[in-house]
Amino acid sequence: MSSARMARRTVFFVSDQTGVTAETMGHSLLTQFEDLEFRQVTLPFISSADKAEEAARKINATGVADGLRPVVFSTLVKSELRSIVKRSDGLFLDFFDAFLGPLEGELQVKSSEREGRAHGIADQLVYSTRIEATNFALAADDGSVTTDYQRADVVLVGVSRSGKTPTCIYMAMQYGVFAANYPLTEEDFEGKQLPAMIRPQAARLFGLTIAPQRLQQIRNERRPGSRYSSLAQCEYEVRCAEALFQRYGVPFLDTTECSIEEIASRIIERKGIERRLRP
Repeated sequence: MSSARMARRTVFFVSDQTGVTAETMGHSLLTQFEDLEFRQVTLPFISSADKAEEAARKINATGVADGLRPVVFSTLVKSELRSIVKRSDGLFLDFFDAFLGPLEGELQVKSSEREGRAHGIADQLVYSTRIEATNFALAADDGSVTTDYQRADVVLVGVSRSGKTPTCIYMAMQYGVFAANYPLTEEDFEGKQLPAMIRPQAARLFGLTIAPQRLQQIRNERRPGSRYSSLAQCEYEVRCAEALFQRYGVPFLDTTECSIEEIASRIIERKGIERRLRP
């Protein structure tokens, strides 16, 4: 493989709003090229011709400096702004441009090209739901508040560092799901029972497990050389946690090879949870 192909490629995410949609969709595509390295730049709030021209200049300057054509993921709604950025010296991949035309043809209706429609923040109800669900996830993190579990759509259980907290926050922010989590401890394993405070929530429980070797790597970054991060301890906790899940009929998922997005989607699907928001 040539040195040019091995060089780090610059990727731009261009949007008339926050850029979250462009980033999310672009990242999903970039993960298919795991051997390549990317420098990622977000250009949000490109809402005028002047800003679009400036974005195009940045893309062109980067291409000259890198000696490689940048990749540009765009969620610009207005065709005028798309046309400006599309003239830059980059590989222009616009999600609206790709799908609006075929949809307009099929539906026989011209799109409104209204900015912000792809972003929940444009809708106050959606925004409030996202904030409320996120606040709940933070308040109920790691078993902090167990008295409010009746509000939860799901309660994640598992050993420390198995992915419970980031999954709860992701589900809250992306889908408006009220997710709590409870960490299983050695005390729970010794008694061979689920903690009394979460047993009444059996219908809401969902377990996360992880390969002991991967768990050791994660824990060792937090507490290197400790008993907590030893392979023996990780093997013991994972074995006991899975035994509890099986004993109480708690559905569970191995998170070792899963991204947070995949974990969240699988939990929502398997539990039949309603998505209050659409990312």
